Amino acid sequence: MNSIFSRFQIQRPAAHHLPFGFGVAASLVLILLPLLCLRGQTAADPIAEFKTAVAALSTARLNGGAEIEAQQEKALAYLDIVATSVLNVSAAPDLGGANQRLAALVSHTPPVGENYRLLKLGGSPAAYALVVNFGLGGPAAVRIYSGTPGHYSLAARIDHFAQKDFFDSDIELVPVSLTDLVFVTVGGRTDDLSTGMFSAWRFDGHRAVPLWSSDLLQQSNYEADGTGFHLTYCGQPDDDHPAQCLKMTRELYRYMNGEWKRIESADLPLAKPTVK
Repeated sequence: MNSIFSRFQIQRPAAHHLPFGFGVAASLVLILLPLLCLRGQTAADPIAEFKTAVAALSTARLNGGAEIEAQQEKALAYLDIVATSVLNVSAAPDLGGANQRLAALVSHTPPVGENYRLLKLGGSPAAYALVVNFGLGGPAAVRIYSGTPGHYSLAARIDHFAQKDFFDSDIELVPVSLTDLVFVTVGGRTDDLSTGMFSAWRFDGHRAVPLWSSDLLQQSNYEADGTGFHLTYCGQPDDDHPAQCLKMTRELYRYMNGEWKRIESADLPLAKPTVK
């Protein structure tokens, strides 16, 4: 049986001096024609095939089985089709509609730990990122798309095959600087102690450049605003009482002069126990 995943390849259309509307239409043809042809060659539903592949990825990790890059890339390639088809339709992509479409692709019921979200990273022309979580215990990845309206394609990837130290579990992505295309990936934080790992990246137009990565931090929380990336965590855990913390720490990070810098670090007063 011919698989939609193994046969489809993302291609960047060649640049031509044609009206924008014609370029959009041509892009849609390039995206949809292989899919329609494949649908005619196989009785399999490509969405059902995608869901089966995702379930296999999650099961393999939960069972401690071998993880094969080619299998994960097949599932990610289908998501690339969905993302680029949205980005190449309009100069102002409907991200809300795209995320509703992506939500319909979940393979688990209920979709615990499985989600797909397309968001804008910034820049001009804008770059976009797709955050991929393949389910509870399953792998995770980030796909980055760049180009011009009508000509978006996959430009960079973040996953544990491309970056061996990437903590690919239940990730979130937080834009920090829209002008410099700097963002933070947050992994984990699903246990009772909100234990997570934080990594800062910069998309340079061709790849995701790692800037910084934290240790695994307990009781972690975070926020990004106009002043930078705020990170709060337990700086001194109580080994005898894991749910308690002997010292909480708050730090402020900012991308400045081409570098990711810690601007502030302060210990927070511990909450006093309630008197009964």
